[in-house]
Amino acid sequence: MSTLAVHDHGVVHHEEGHEHHHDTFITKYIFSQDHKMIAKQFLITGITMAVIAMTLSVLFRIQLAYPDKAFPLLETLLGRFAPGGRLDPNFYLSLVTIHGTIMVFFVLTAGLSGTFSNLLIPLQVGARDMASPFMNMLSYWFFFLACAIMLSSFFVQKGPASGGWTVYPPLSALPKAMPGSEMGMTLWLASMVCFVASSLMGGINYVSTVLNMRTKGMDLWKMPLTIWAFFLTAVLGVLSFPVLVAGVVLLIFDRSMGTSFYLSDIVLNGKVMPFEGGSPILFEHLFWFLGHPEVYIVIMPAMGISSEVMSINSRKPIFGYHAMVYSLIGITVLSFIVWGHHMFVTGMNPFLGGVFMITTLIIAVPSAVKTFNWLATLWRGNIRFKPAMLFAIGMVSFFISGGLTGIFLGNATLDINLHDTYFVVAHFHLVMGSAAIFGMLAGVYHWFPKMFGRMMDEKLGFLHFWLTFIGAYLVFFPMHFMGLDGVPRRYYAFTEFASMKRWLSVNVFITWAAIMSALAQVAFLYNFITSIFWGKKATQNPWEANTLEWTTPVEHLHGNWPGEIPTVYRWPYDYSKPGAEHDFILQTTPLSETMSSNLAHDFEDNPIGLEEHTKWVNNHSNQEVK
Repeated sequence: MSTLAVHDHGVVHHEEGHEHHHDTFITKYIFSQDHKMIAKQFLITGITMAVIAMTLSVLFRIQLAYPDKAFPLLETLLGRFAPGGRLDPNFYLSLVTIHGTIMVFFVLTAGLSGTFSNLLIPLQVGARDMASPFMNMLSYWFFFLACAIMLSSFFVQKGPASGGWTVYPPLSALPKAMPGSEMGMTLWLASMVCFVASSLMGGINYVSTVLNMRTKGMDLWKMPLTIWAFFLTAVLGVLSFPVLVAGVVLLIFDRSMGTSFYLSDIVLNGKVMPFEGGSPILFEHLFWFLGHPEVYIVIMPAMGISSEVMSINSRKPIFGYHAMVYSLIGITVLSFIVWGHHMFVTGMNPFLGGVFMITTLIIAVPSAVKTFNWLATLWRGNIRFKPAMLFAIGMVSFFISGGLTGIFLGNATLDINLHDTYFVVAHFHLVMGSAAIFGMLAGVYHWFPKMFGRMMDEKLGFLHFWLTFIGAYLVFFPMHFMGLDGVPRRYYAFTEFASMKRWLSVNVFITWAAIMSALAQVAFLYNFITSIFWGKKATQNPWEANTLEWTTPVEHLHGNWPGEIPTVYRWPYDYSKPGAEHDFILQTTPLSETMSSNLAHDFEDNPIGLEEHTKWVNNHSNQEVK
């Protein structure tokens, strides 16, 4: 399909009514079909869920630091879940479960992809809106419903789900296994089904928009790396999330209809249960077939955002654009054949374990390519240390330090000793949690002017970065050493084990570092909320960037551009080009207007343009000789 045809379709489809579109309060702010407003809804909901998840983590960190101490305030706040001021052991597991679920699915998947895919895909490819604005609206409201159902589980009698965020059977399959296995678990499953429905509607929309609604001149090799990342993330989600739904449906059958997909030879409270022939390992295969692509669904948008932010603030073209795209494609393909490394200790065939180990180590190669290219982009750049740039660099730091420990865990022999210890907690909180959060925050600081028309406070941004960056390392780095010593994750208290008592002081240190990191987010929240209303008004292109979103008016309008959608003539990374008048050249600037800075490879698919450029160069050379 030609880009011209696509562009014409987009213009005809939206041109007639966008200038005279009038919204009521409900259609503009609540049931909006405008991708920019839906992006804000995803962002604010995601931030709210992140605050809740962070609060839960502080609660269970207090328990780990002071397992024998009573805090009357806890009983006041949590009631029956903290009798005598000490967390109930079952509720401790619920806190860990809901914290992980919210962070992985609601913040790092929906909050990150939902916000920036919605905001940037139409703006950066040159479209009036998403392919299906109505389905886009439904995507947000299914996500909101999923959040509401998940949080409602705190108000049922036996409390929220407590089988870990991976909800392995039999704890999740037997309603009588523990308090959190009853209604709380049912609500968890219902919430997940709504969440997956939201993700599928969003993903199909993102893929359709990128493939079908690019403006004239915007071929695939002129797309920013953000769009490549969002596009491939959506492909991953569309292919992997249905497998989780299949696993959840079978789990519901086991819970409610007496089937035995995941259960066999169960004895509960001294009574032999009538389940035969099932296997909890089947659920692990179904869960991790989503679960490992999910890791990249979380990190790839952060990679795309960081690539864009680093190129703009280094005032340099991104190093190895084609290699960056191919590495994203490689990660997308390989992520489907590495899920078994989560299951080395399930008794799998050693040959199969070897296969998964090899694929796991191979997927480190495209990740290493991206890391090298980020560092090469920074090298000798004219770097602007804006808050967004600091968070993007922080993302690379966490990705490197957390990724290196993945090599240990990807080795089947080493993983047997490290599995389910704090080493695993440290690994994924750095490489997936902290890295993705920092990528998301880089995006918030960078595109805040485009979302809200105002600037965030830089000094508060610097304070937020340094406190969060230092705090995250202080929280998660010591956990590596705990894991190497064999300290298991998810334990309620370590004081009952002599070999683990010596780590109590480290747990106290980690808890106070976590509290410091949590308080640092107050600076961000204050900055975010006040800047929406009272921040300095933004100019049209405050960062002097090249991509299409900075050609739209500061004031949002339905359809993004007041007239015809601009035509794209060049790739998005023409920064500091020798011979250019400025250190950035917008994608909408024709090559005929920048003859003094054009290079031969700018005309790869344009032989007529190359011929004109060659003539200009020859004439210019002759004039200089004369």
